Amino acid sequence: MSVLELDADNFQNTITGNATVIIDFWAPWCAPCRAFAPTFEAVSAQHPDIVFAKINTEEQQSIAAAFNIRSIPTLMVFRDQIIIYAEAGALSSSTFEQLIGEVMNLNMDTVRQEIATQMHDTGST
Repeated sequence: MSVLELDADNFQNTITGNATVIIDFWAPWCAPCRAFAPTFEAVSAQHPDIVFAKINTEEQQSIAAAFNIRSIPTLMVFRDQIIIYAEAGALSSSTFEQLIGEVMNLNMDTVRQEIATQMHDTGST
């Protein structure tokens, strides 16, 4: 699968309709973003079971604001509609592959339990 361009029209369906989604928040003027793009594309080709997507923060400012994106590139990983990784900065191919391995090995039942415990402890519902 090729890398998707996300916008307000397809963002929600992409997140809810796929088990794992990795998003690269970027902008055309950002040199580190342009340098990371080939790595993102190459790694995406190795993982057809994962949706890889890009969000142009200049064109999709409301999405970037909703996720409090302050630095780019920012990589965000959703698994089962839960954000499990969100960090600014470009990754090397090997570090990116290691991250994907960790993401895919997560026990999501444990993650959901940890979230429930945190919400209970803070009084959130």
